[in-house]
Order: sequence, then structure tokens, then C-alpha cells
Amino acid sequence: MDFELSADQVALQEGVRNLLEGRFPMAVVREIGDAGRLDRARWSELAELGVFALRLPEAEGGVELGWADAVLVFEELGRALVPGPLVWSHLAAGLVDGAATGDVVVGGIERDDPSGLVEHAADLDRLVVVDDDGVWSVDPSGLGFEPIANPLDPITPVSRLTAPLPPGERVLDAEAVEAFRRQGRALVAGQLLGIAGAATDLSVAYAKERVQFDRPIGAFQAVKHLLADMFTRTEVARGAVYAAGVTLDDPEVGDVARAVTAAKLTADEAAVGNAKAGVQVHGGMGYTWEVDAHLFLKRAYALEPLFGSVDDCADEMAGFLAPA
Repeated sequence: MDFELSADQVALQEGVRNLLEGRFPMAVVREIGDAGRLDRARWSELAELGVFALRLPEAEGGVELGWADAVLVFEELGRALVPGPLVWSHLAAGLVDGAATGDVVVGGIERDDPSGLVEHAADLDRLVVVDDDGVWSVDPSGLGFEPIANPLDPITPVSRLTAPLPPGERVLDAEAVEAFRRQGRALVAGQLLGIAGAATDLSVAYAKERVQFDRPIGAFQAVKHLLADMFTRTEVARGAVYAAGVTLDDPEVGDVARAVTAAKLTADEAAVGNAKAGVQVHGGMGYTWEVDAHLFLKRAYALEPLFGSVDDCADEMAGFLAPA
């Protein structure tokens, strides 16, 4: 299994990063969070970049790339903390009209999710509902939502359903549900990997600039250890996440379920662990609203439950590793 990025993949990753740095700098991300609504113009720009139609055939307006490429794109989306139901809209491309072009914003939920929480409910044009019998498309305008006053992630507004979900229109049958969930898990793992890397880069930059006792704090052994651990967690997660993308593209190279679960588990732990360490590296500044360190931690917490929590993934991995 080759994890070395091709020249095209490097160009793809750099292109996405450059666009996001220009269109989604942290000041803009914070403004979107303060507004509590998505910026539809910027959402359309993501669609024009191919974020949602990345894997669709060219005949359907897509870019016709693979899961390994999609994971790279979602790593960059996670790094930039781009707001919105990105994974759900990507998965819905080709299933829900308008999702691929960005004209329709698609969110999602598991039908048996006891929390009933839906992200960006006020912006959704369609809601996909996942259960063991299939994937269903529901019109959210007829549903009742109660906004959560103070969501953990200030950039991700959350609402609670106040009425049972209707059956909806089936867009995938029961046989495709397992693959749908795995694909979502891999994309979320990509976002978490981006958070882990961004938290590391932010902390390294601060450790070089912040001076104590006439020395940059990065020169002190304790801070070096924190930064080294952050780098290590990121690179371990990177190998697992890239392996998940490669395995989704070519299941013959390994067990898809195991690869995707390992990716989500390691990426979850890397994102949360690095974001916590990043706050610690920033010291007292790390707890303030003005410093971005806390935003990475909160987004990591918000992504953690999607398509299988850390505990869910750990239980599944235990099953994969248990002797037959």
C-alpha cells in the first residue's frame, strides 16, 4: 500500500488549501459562526471547487476522483475549520438533486440517534436520515427544530428535533447503508486529521514567538515534548486516514471496515489530544476567546460522535483484533 502522494494529489491538496486560506480565513470562519448561518456564496464556491462532486463521473458534472483524493480534500476542510454539513452534502451528491452543485445544502442524522441533534438545521434544504433499511431524503421544512442556545462548537449551530422523523424518500437501499456509513466515517476522519495538523502548526508557531526568561518557550524541554507528541499523533493518524482512503478505493488491499474504523479512532484521538495540548502550549492565552486554539478543540469534540464515537470505534477495533 503506497501512501506517497502523486503529483496530482499534491496539486489538489495545495489548490484546496490556497482557496480555503483566501476564502475561509479564521476571521471569516468566526464571522460565519457569529451569524449562525452559512454563507451561501462561499458554499457555492466550495461546490465549484468540486468538494461535493469530487467522486461523481464527469458525465454527471463530477471530477471522477477516488476516496484517497476525497480524504485529502476533507483534511484541508478540517484544517481550515470550514463550517457546514460538508460530509453529509458530499455523501448526498448523486443521491439528492442539487447537492453536488451546492444549490442544495444537505444535513443528516441517524434515525435512532437519541439526541435528535441536527447541525445547521436553519440552513438545510434536505435532511438525509440513515437507518438499517436505507438512506432517506426528508424535507426539513416540515420538521420542528429547537435551537440549542450555546452549542459546544460556536461555529456549528445545533438544533434538536421536536417531532418524530417521517419515513422520507428512499435514496439508498439497505444493502448500501453499511458502505455509506463507512464512507462518512472516512471523511470525518479526514477532517479530524486536518484539525490535528492545524493545532500542531498553530502551537509550533506560537512556541517560536512567545518569549519567557529571554528565550522562546519552544526552547524549553517540557514544551518540546508536548510539540513532539502532537507531531507524532498527527503522523500516526495520517497513515491510518490515508490507508482508509486507499482501502475504500481498492478493497483488495485490506479490510475496509477495519481500515476506516482505525482511521476514525486514531484521528479522533489525535485531534482532541493535539487541540488540548495546543491550549496548554498557549498557556493562559489558550483559554481566551481571541486565540484560535480553543476552536480546534471544540470542533474536534463536535465531529467526534459522527459516524461512530471514539468508544464505538474502540469497541469495533477490539472485535477486529480479538482472536477467532
